[in-house]
Amino acid sequence: MAAGLADATTEEDNSIKAYDGLMAAKAKEVAALTKMIEEKLQRQGELAVSIAEMKNDLTDTEEALIADKKFLANLEENCAKKKAEWDERCKTRAEELLALADTIKVLNDDDALELFKKTLPSASSSFMQLKASAASRRQQALKMIQSVQGPARKQLDFIALALHGSKIGFEKVIKMIDDMVATLEAEQTDDDNKKTYCAKEFDSADDKKKGLERDVSDAETAIADTEEALAALKEGIAALEAGINALDKSVAEASEQRKAEHADHTDLMASDSAAQEVLAFAKNRLNKFYNPKLYKAAPKRELSREDRIVVNEGGTLAPTNAPGGIAGTGITVLADISAHVAPPPPPETFGAYAKKSGETNGVLAMIDLLVKDLDKEMTEATTEEKDAQADYETAMQDSKEKRTADSQSLSEKEAAKAEAEGSLQTHTEDKNSAAKELGATLKYISSLHG
Repeated sequence: MAAGLADATTEEDNSIKAYDGLMAAKAKEVAALTKMIEEKLQRQGELAVSIAEMKNDLTDTEEALIADKKFLANLEENCAKKKAEWDERCKTRAEELLALADTIKVLNDDDALELFKKTLPSASSSFMQLKASAASRRQQALKMIQSVQGPARKQLDFIALALHGSKIGFEKVIKMIDDMVATLEAEQTDDDNKKTYCAKEFDSADDKKKGLERDVSDAETAIADTEEALAALKEGIAALEAGINALDKSVAEASEQRKAEHADHTDLMASDSAAQEVLAFAKNRLNKFYNPKLYKAAPKRELSREDRIVVNEGGTLAPTNAPGGIAGTGITVLADISAHVAPPPPPETFGAYAKKSGETNGVLAMIDLLVKDLDKEMTEATTEEKDAQADYETAMQDSKEKRTADSQSLSEKEAAKAEAEGSLQTHTEDKNSAAKELGATLKYISSLHG
């Protein structure tokens, strides 16, 4: 047994060393993996922020690209139109120059000059207009006025009516034209100021529109993130509530099991104590016959005060009741013995009984062995009961701490859920407000176009 104990101790020490080494390695591995998880979570968060920022930048860039493409298309269309107009103008100018050159060539011919000298009133007459009459000037001004189209046509009509008159002088017409020019300059100034104002308002409204669209997009992203966080919180709360319910159920089952084990231990201790008393009674009874010196007589009856008076007066005491319990020994046990099997019938006897002290010693030794077995069983049962009670108390303490931690986590998650719901409401209101303001801005831009 000493060698076995030494081997078991050595093996246990080796196992402990191996376990400690394994636990140290696993602890380092857990620490490394935990650090990796933290780094990856941090990187995941940074990447999520970068992705959100890049998505916003992508949205702005796409909007700018659409605006630039539209501007480029308009520019190409205008350039093509202007190029066509310029080509037409160059063609017309070339034709005009060709016609003028041909005309000058014809008019400056020597034969034409000789013809003009004979036909024109003056010898110095030519196609160069040296003097214009008032009627020709009136007709020329009238044609120029009638060729003008536009918003100022009404005022030009009054000037044309004035030019139709034969008695009116040019001074009044010139004054009307000067007044109209002053009016047109004032209107042009107003138009230029209005154009500048509209361009400025267009830029401001467009910047505001982009900012509001970005706010709406950010609010939608925040709403999606908050809804996802709410879903995760709801799942966590459900898991914690299920865990708390399962823990309460386990605690109740463990308490019932501990109660049943304690009841079994109490019954076992009562049964073993009663068995020891029975064996002690049997041993004492054998000693009365085989070893009278070792016999322990039953304690004398304790007389009460009334009984002593009766005895002193020469009276007789009432007989005592026969002891009950197991076989009239007065030993009782709480265990249920109704299921015990009846002993077999006694063997046949062989003549007169002879007193054998040696065999009795073997019986007494067996009784002592049984008593020791009972002591051992009771000691083991007591130890197991203490260990089970300690394990139960530890489990209850751990369960209590876990339930407290889970309850605290549940409260924190519920608080976080309420906060997330409030944030969701805030983000929704911000989105609605930004969308409403965006609609008003688009309406304002439309009114600017108008």
